[in-house]
Amino acid sequence: MAQSVELPGRLAILPFRNKVLLPGAFIRIRCTSHSSVKLVEQELWQREEKGLIGILPVRDAADMTSMDSVLSQGVGSESGERSSKVKASTSDAHKVDGKNHPEVIHWHNRGVAARALHLSRGVEKPSGRVTYIVVLEGLCRFNVEELSTRGPYCTAKISSLEMTKAEMEQVEQDPDFVMLSRQFKATAMELISVLEQKQKTGGRIKVLLETLPLHKLADIFVASFEMSFEEQLSMLDSVDPKIRLSKANELVDRHLQSIRVAEKITQKVEGQLSKSQKEFLLRQQMRAIKEELGDNDDDEDDLAALERKMQSAGLPSNIWKHAQRELRRLKKMQPQQPGYNSSRVYLELLADLPWEKASEEQELDLKAAKDRLDSDHYGLVKVKQRIIEYLAVRKLKPDARGPVLCFVGPPGVGKTSLASSIAAALGRKFVRISLGGVRDEADIRGHRRTYIGSMPGRLIDGLKRVGVCNPVMLLDEIDKTGSDVRGDPASALLEVLDPEQNKSFNDHYLNVPFDLSKVIFVATANRVQPIPPPLLDRMEVIELPGYTAEEKLRIAIQHLIPRVLDQHGLSSEFLQIPEAMVKLVIQRYTREAGVRNLERNLAALARAAAVRVAEQEQAVSVSKDVHKLTSPLLDNRLAEGAEMEMEVIPMVVNNHEISNAYRIASPLVVDEAMLEKILGPPRFDDREAADRVATPGVSVGLVWTTFGGEVQFVEATAMIGNGELHLTGQLGDVIKESAQIALTWVRARAADLKFAAAEETNLLRGRDIHIHFPAGAVPKDGPSAGVTLVTALVSLFSKKSVRADTAMTGEMTLRGLVLPVGGVKDKILAAHRYGIKRVILPERNLKDLVEVPAAVLSSLEILLAKRMEDVLEFAFDGGSPWRQNSKL
Repeated sequence: MAQSVELPGRLAILPFRNKVLLPGAFIRIRCTSHSSVKLVEQELWQREEKGLIGILPVRDAADMTSMDSVLSQGVGSESGERSSKVKASTSDAHKVDGKNHPEVIHWHNRGVAARALHLSRGVEKPSGRVTYIVVLEGLCRFNVEELSTRGPYCTAKISSLEMTKAEMEQVEQDPDFVMLSRQFKATAMELISVLEQKQKTGGRIKVLLETLPLHKLADIFVASFEMSFEEQLSMLDSVDPKIRLSKANELVDRHLQSIRVAEKITQKVEGQLSKSQKEFLLRQQMRAIKEELGDNDDDEDDLAALERKMQSAGLPSNIWKHAQRELRRLKKMQPQQPGYNSSRVYLELLADLPWEKASEEQELDLKAAKDRLDSDHYGLVKVKQRIIEYLAVRKLKPDARGPVLCFVGPPGVGKTSLASSIAAALGRKFVRISLGGVRDEADIRGHRRTYIGSMPGRLIDGLKRVGVCNPVMLLDEIDKTGSDVRGDPASALLEVLDPEQNKSFNDHYLNVPFDLSKVIFVATANRVQPIPPPLLDRMEVIELPGYTAEEKLRIAIQHLIPRVLDQHGLSSEFLQIPEAMVKLVIQRYTREAGVRNLERNLAALARAAAVRVAEQEQAVSVSKDVHKLTSPLLDNRLAEGAEMEMEVIPMVVNNHEISNAYRIASPLVVDEAMLEKILGPPRFDDREAADRVATPGVSVGLVWTTFGGEVQFVEATAMIGNGELHLTGQLGDVIKESAQIALTWVRARAADLKFAAAEETNLLRGRDIHIHFPAGAVPKDGPSAGVTLVTALVSLFSKKSVRADTAMTGEMTLRGLVLPVGGVKDKILAAHRYGIKRVILPERNLKDLVEVPAAVLSSLEILLAKRMEDVLEFAFDGGSPWRQNSKL
């Protein structure tokens, strides 16, 4: 225990942040900061048993309300097992919230002298930093007279606050002190008795209570309690033994009351548990009595019904055993118990899943399937042929493990509807699983039942909804899955789409294998690149390109217009859209690979017609005695002078008769003026290309996007400068490198192209080049703009415009070779939609023209280029003007 010691006039100070060490108490600290390590090393480690340090409480300025002593000093603290950074001087203490203000630390004006009972030194690897673990014992209180900095740590001039022996004897004679001592001793003995019953650790404390002076024992008792920093400071400031005993008595009493309250709560909880056990026994007896009487309750009926449902679900033998164990456990539980509902929901899922129930496949008729595909989709000959081949194999071998088809194409080309057509041709049910934006692996495999709110994965949930084990399952937008800390759904799909593994698919929620081998999986994606290669390897990719203008026209007349009229409650007797007007909508208002925008524009026309019909409806008068009439329609005419004739309609007629009743004298026929009135001015103009390339320095390129092929203009201009190249248009690294290669190629051939004299080939002397890709808000990248960039630069330097009817695509090398690119079919379709007549392609892309529709190829002139010189020859009107006088 702490004994009276003689304190020196100055002590090294170790700050304790928001922590107080009281005399007689022990604390173990770990010193890692530079200042605290130096203090321990110089004041304790080197002096061994003679070393004394001062422990001074400090706290941050944010926690400070009022303090007597404030010192602006960048010093950290060591408290308990924690350590914080200790700064050596005020010059280092300037970084607080990014502002140049010194950190303000508030030092308490009273502390406790301490000595080291145990010291151990360590070295952290690999940094080599020295650390100390110190066990300190508080000795006596002191008052800080003056605080100063010595090297990396602080020192203080102090004065002892301990009372002399004579002063202490005088205090012990005080009646108030005697009364407080008896009261404290009684409360402490009561606390020790309670602790003896709970922890069996009261014997040693009793010895201390009998041997130590009470004013010292007060500090030791209080130091073992949990109390706030303010209460610790208050105890530290209690120099007078009477005040100290009074505060200690209050804290000991409060601790004793908290223990009693905790015991009372524990006894109450144990009593409630005993009551629950008693209720359980009574319920069991009641259940047995009801069974003897043949009077079971509803809950028993539900569990029995659940068991019968599970028996009829056709569970495999190993899964049936697992379900029986779960059901027996459920029967032993009370409905009020935690886990009862989750177990019951789990068993209901096992009973609802189609373990053996399958759709009865009808005899496959390939001709009927082909007719169904033709009626649902126009064009797509290659795709339909692959589907027919797939169905033919399944007809010859029904249990064949066919490939997983993955339809890849721009939005609106019919990928999802093709999957539903496959289901209809097979006579199977169809279920769609949307994977767009899925980032959690649990969406595929399900959550484990240990989690609150757990549920099965989307695949198992889809099978539960469809009710058969062999549906056609569409994995929609498979290219838009993501991955984060919750897992990678694309990796989870590897097991699903592998026919060797999916026959024992293990959903985390289900926790038993489920056979997915009977499911026909079909996937859709807008592009192939985001799909991981292992997942792509399990699928057969079938590309669906965009539609030509002629195909869109046929789709609109055969499919879109009838569907739009039906959705708006109209018919051809109300609205007629001539074929010529549909062509104008396709040419002037839509330039897309699919037909979604076309359908939206047709819907806008239908809504305008619906407004006219609805206004006509308001003019109809209905007879009060309609319910007595037997004729479905009456010949009552409106009074003379009305704009058009309307008929009185009985309330019993069907919708078709109502539609006929509202028939107007002449249907609404869409013309060009009506198009502009409803759809607004044309969004696209065939003259756009000619207008934009009229100025030298502009060329027309073809690019591929997730929405299909697009036409991309490239603009170049020169200005006075320092020979720099400026690129704008939100470009990626690859396209920036292509622009640099294009400029290098043009500069290297400046003399051959007659841009400069043979002895002076620096095109950039005294000027800068700026290349811009319009539509700056759209990110652009890829190598296929190489030939387009060269053509734009040659047009700029030669001051000769590129042909407005010519578009191009191709990657070029530094030596001028034109390399093949991808997406040729989509790019050619985009040029056809845009009204381009001539397309320059790399010679090695000749093989890709087989996939382009013959109607499109017949309307375009395809020019094949092997070198950059060939591109320039085709791109300018009359051929390259420098060919005769150059080395090209």
